[in-house]
Amino acid sequence: MTDRTLRIGGASGFWGDAARATPQLLGEELDFIVYDYLAEITMSIMARARAKDDSRGYATDFVSAAMKPHLALIAERGVRVISNAGGVNPHACVAALQAEIAAQGLELSVACVSGDDLMDRLGQFADSTEMFSGAAFPDADQVLSVNAYLGAFPIARALDLGADIVVTGRCVDSAVTLGACIHTFGWQRQDHDRLAMGSLAGHILECGPQATGGNFTDWEDVAGLANIGYPIAEIHADGSFDCSKPAGSGGLVSVGTVCEQMLYEIGDPQAYILPDVTCDFSTAVVEQLGENRVRVSGATGRPAPDSYKVCATFADQFRGGTYLSFYGIDADRKARALGAAVFEAARNTLRAFELADFTETSLEVLGTESQYGDFSEVDGAREVVLKIAAKHADMIGIGILLKEAVGLGLATPPGLSGFAGSRPGPSPVVRLFSCTVPRDSVPVTVQFAGARHACDEAHGQPLDSAPPQRPPAPQCEPFEDAVEVPLVRLAWGRSGDKGDKANIGIIARQARYLPYIWAALSEEQVSARFAHFLASTGPGSVERFLLPGSHAINFLLHDVLGGGGVASIRNDPQGKGYAQLLLSCPIAVPAQLARELS
Repeated sequence: MTDRTLRIGGASGFWGDAARATPQLLGEELDFIVYDYLAEITMSIMARARAKDDSRGYATDFVSAAMKPHLALIAERGVRVISNAGGVNPHACVAALQAEIAAQGLELSVACVSGDDLMDRLGQFADSTEMFSGAAFPDADQVLSVNAYLGAFPIARALDLGADIVVTGRCVDSAVTLGACIHTFGWQRQDHDRLAMGSLAGHILECGPQATGGNFTDWEDVAGLANIGYPIAEIHADGSFDCSKPAGSGGLVSVGTVCEQMLYEIGDPQAYILPDVTCDFSTAVVEQLGENRVRVSGATGRPAPDSYKVCATFADQFRGGTYLSFYGIDADRKARALGAAVFEAARNTLRAFELADFTETSLEVLGTESQYGDFSEVDGAREVVLKIAAKHADMIGIGILLKEAVGLGLATPPGLSGFAGSRPGPSPVVRLFSCTVPRDSVPVTVQFAGARHACDEAHGQPLDSAPPQRPPAPQCEPFEDAVEVPLVRLAWGRSGDKGDKANIGIIARQARYLPYIWAALSEEQVSARFAHFLASTGPGSVERFLLPGSHAINFLLHDVLGGGGVASIRNDPQGKGYAQLLLSCPIAVPAQLARELS
């Protein structure tokens, strides 16, 4: 074990992230720059690209925008690069990158980690059931991609072999960071606490500037958004790490920004299951060390599972919709009237062609607080945006809806407006199917310098189905002079999605606020707050988890996103604004505390 500090910059959080991250981070003294490009829907897009052209199926801008202009500086600085830009075709990504390296006359070596793509083994999943819904595996001709979520040890193996750049297919987002830690510090599979901390460092880096002030509750405290700094983690051999950003860049690194990212898109924080370790983030402690510098420590780990999570994407029906704006007297009523007319006209046409009805419809009038539910709806709004959308088993059904929306353009109530553009079209609904597969059935390899190296990944233990020991709930001292204040006065919040689930992380601004928040936000109360979303997809449920180390609560909302991702036809299919809805909740506190907060 070494006493050195490992400096890693996180340059990408999604496919399409800003190209300026790479040169910004190359201005710092870093050991590694890591790039995370993949989400479940991204995999389906890449799979369709590969089906049309077998040289595609990867994040092309990793090669063209992130690497090509900066390869010479990467070589000069000796910075090593790790990326899951390989998508569903990592070997093609490597070939394109190697061609560019050769064209520039550089000596940078590239390794490819593969084995995650299971499309050639579809028959193996015929009897599988979806791990959350219990649904049967889709028909083979519907399937777009099937990938196991690989871990970090194969990445470390590639680095051990001497690779300057490592490209992977589907791995868990945090693995690109953890792989660098394993290689640098020599961590072993039984070093569970260190692996958990390295995974947490990766979790903070994996969404780029979301850890440095992007999407932050206190957004007005964040200066320089146009030049926001991408995150840097300075990781120590014991796994603890400091978060910062490049000198002179915009943004903010604070307890709030880092905690929000820590809780982003997680479920049970005591059982965050990864291929290399089962993490417990509930014990993690986040401390402000100085301006734009935060220390994270204290997460713990348990053995890794003996199976990989597998995600398949498949095409299921078609969807489409459009936005139309209204302004003027009673704009909200006019928008609803037009929406109802569009669906009525479209259904009349469907019947005329003997086509089935829409399988799902959505009509949202934005500007009337419709996202808040009936208890907050505003009538008489003078500026609104009408969003209409639907799903249909046949592409022509969506085409009919969109044609009718345009065709009624001269027959609407007054006040219709909008920026002219091309007419939207139908698109396939891509759904997610998740299951598991034994690790020893997935051969993982590293291809480097003309040789193929097998990785021994048949490790782990069966998952313990018993829930972990929960920390004691914070107790609120009795008080009589209660005053209600909005939650945002007491807490920061961040929300995100995993499939059809949403999570909302709530972090107390001070530890002493946590008992009041806990007392006010029960599972039942949060369920009632989001009943208008839960009710449209079934009963749903809410789980509540405590993170005493960071004075935080994580809420997991099941079946709340109308299918999630591109399977949903809602305005917010990924629950990105759900924390904003919760932060307006009234919380009862003692009058003295209310006076302090005001």
